[in-house]
Amino acid sequence: MRRNLVIIGGGAGGGSTAAEAKRNDPSLNVTILEKGNFVAFAA
Repeated sequence: MRRNLVIIGGGAGGGSTAAEAKRNDPSLNVTILEKGNFVAFAA
């Protein structure tokens, strides 16, 4: 059975949490919810 992870907030913490979760379990379905118009990113 596929597991789901929902992250509230698309800031730096949300992105790093999603990346770490996928590293630990590549089959995990990750969804990031962000209220603003843009999700934070780093070059």
